[in-house]
Amino acid sequence: MSRPVLLFVDDEKLVLDTLLVQARSAFGSYYEYETAQSAEEAWELIAEYREAQRRIVLLISDWLMPLEKGDSFLIRVAEKYPDIKLIMLSAYADEEAIERAKRYANLFAFLRKPWERDQLLSEIKNALS
Repeated sequence: MSRPVLLFVDDEKLVLDTLLVQARSAFGSYYEYETAQSAEEAWELIAEYREAQRRIVLLISDWLMPLEKGDSFLIRVAEKYPDIKLIMLSAYADEEAIERAKRYANLFAFLRKPWERDQLLSEIKNALS
């Protein structure tokens, strides 16, 4: 049986590496972990996993990314895949973008960068329970 997948999307590799280390240390091999450095790359991964009939259960995305902002990306994900839980991270997101994501993407949580490790892991646990 295949493991559920957690997908992290951020244009900064250091952020992705930190998310991976923190999630792996907390959840170990119960989940599979995947990263994308853009919304476009994330869509390709989502399509690949769907095709392979694998479940992405949680997607954590940055807000400020090139080409597409996190709120619009998450809204599109929510419209197409309402079963994926969504969390947005940002140091820069404005209140309107956060509200839009909450309203139209059914955003589970919003965390400001730099996030607290325990708060991140708690939000992930809550989203997945």
